[in-house]
Amino acid sequence: MEASCLELALEGERLCKVGDYRAGVSFLESAIQVGTEDLQILSAIYSQLGNAYFHLHDYNKALEYHRHDLTLTRTIRDQLGEAKASGNLGNTLKVLGRYDEAAVCCQRHLDISRMLHDKVGQARALYNYGNVYHAKGKNICWSGVDPGDFPEEAHIALKKATEYYEANLAIVKELGDRAAQGRTYGNLGNSHYLLGNFQDAVLAHEQRLLIAKEFGDRAAERRAYCNLGNAYIFLGQFEAAAEHYKRTLQLARQLKDRAVEAQACYSLGNTYTLLQDYERAIDSHLKHLIIAQDLKDRIGEGRACWSLGNAYTALGNHEQAMSFAEKHLEISKEIGDRSGELTARMNLSDLQLVLGLKQNNSNMSSSAFIESPPGDSSLPGNSTHNFPQTLKPQMYTPDTLGDDSFFDLLSRFQGNRMDDQRCSLQDGLSRVPAPSVPSEASAQPGHLLDLLANSQSRRLEEQRASVDSLPGLRLDQRHSQDVLSKLIASADNKEPDEDFFDMLIKCQGSRLDDQRCAPPPPPTRGPTVPDEDFFSLILRSQAKRIDEQRVILSSDRRPLQTNPE
Repeated sequence: MEASCLELALEGERLCKVGDYRAGVSFLESAIQVGTEDLQILSAIYSQLGNAYFHLHDYNKALEYHRHDLTLTRTIRDQLGEAKASGNLGNTLKVLGRYDEAAVCCQRHLDISRMLHDKVGQARALYNYGNVYHAKGKNICWSGVDPGDFPEEAHIALKKATEYYEANLAIVKELGDRAAQGRTYGNLGNSHYLLGNFQDAVLAHEQRLLIAKEFGDRAAERRAYCNLGNAYIFLGQFEAAAEHYKRTLQLARQLKDRAVEAQACYSLGNTYTLLQDYERAIDSHLKHLIIAQDLKDRIGEGRACWSLGNAYTALGNHEQAMSFAEKHLEISKEIGDRSGELTARMNLSDLQLVLGLKQNNSNMSSSAFIESPPGDSSLPGNSTHNFPQTLKPQMYTPDTLGDDSFFDLLSRFQGNRMDDQRCSLQDGLSRVPAPSVPSEASAQPGHLLDLLANSQSRRLEEQRASVDSLPGLRLDQRHSQDVLSKLIASADNKEPDEDFFDMLIKCQGSRLDDQRCAPPPPPTRGPTVPDEDFFSLILRSQAKRIDEQRVILSSDRRPLQTNPE
């Protein structure tokens, strides 16, 4: 016997709950193919599909189904469903970097939750709102400057993020939701960190750490220790930073996460360099190098070789430093990292001088002075695009957003009313072709009724087309008329929440003309490299020593990567 839409949907939901999203999507899409007349079931399927595609990082499909869900929940006047759909849509738009639209959706989620006196919904909306502004702030400020030195727009966004997180904390504390408190403290700490409020960041991350320990959440505990280490670096408390990175390393090993283990070794090695404990720095960087090689992370290998070369130079072991500098040059050329290549050439030049080699000797075995062709700036490792992964939206393939049916539907719902707002009745009638009868006949009641009937007929056809555009909706004639009546009623009744859609359409801007959704560029950092900022930290903290050694560091300065909740 063929499975019903509901049976397929329930199995898809079960699979998604256990984390098998691909299988879940298969069942849910099958449910759509079977179809249903039950609008509540269809709304639930849309929501599940949107969330499943979100977890699979297919954000365009997630956006499509969350839009369908929002359209349907409004049609059936399911306010709680509309609030959830708005929240899901906001989260998806945030990941796509469409922050203004995401903020509009978060505000709608918050407004409905307050109207329904739904404290849990309010807390979620505030948390999502904070995440939108946090992501917006990071996106603006990720331009090669230190925390606290960002443009005013970034400061405004990050400050708003802290305000929404604080408002969320007030509610989740009232609700006694410790898990939610932990997540918010983590993101609040990250926002303070980016604002340059490092002591406030420490206070928030300490609370995050405390709650993570309460729940035995070692992954969250590891993130908290790492974020505390980052904050202590900028407070100049290198010993405290080293201790927190040690705990990060221990937890990464317990979690058997090799990439994170390598990141911890990298951070610890650079901290030991700041402390001028070069023997320990070398030990940490060698461990990083081994893992990077195991994971085939050439970018990570290059960073490890660079760090090892500097550490050996500081110890006076120039032969070993030369070996790692040559390896750094080789990898930089391979991955197209022009900044790394320049750094390696300068280091090799200085080391050869120290070892008594002459620069004009054409028989030199080192390849340091052989000019290589310009690297492709689009290749991984190019310093101008070397964004840490957690500070940019996840990678996904650019795609076209179809016909953007949700916003087209909205435009049709409000079409006549928008015309009424833009022009007078006389202006509207002037667009009707002149009748063949005398002009005064147009004022007769019969003619006006004909005009209204024709207009109503056109609108019914438009609404019917809108209903048909919702995948999985199977309606007989009676149900179709019921839904069309609801659609027309929602178009004809002036509601206060219309501002929500007006604002969304304004945020769309030129996107309505060009429906292509262009995601941000992919991150190009290696999985074993957490950030780039230690290079500039070493430069600032050891300026005199490095100046004497003439080890040229990359001028690319970015804040330490935070670990988001």
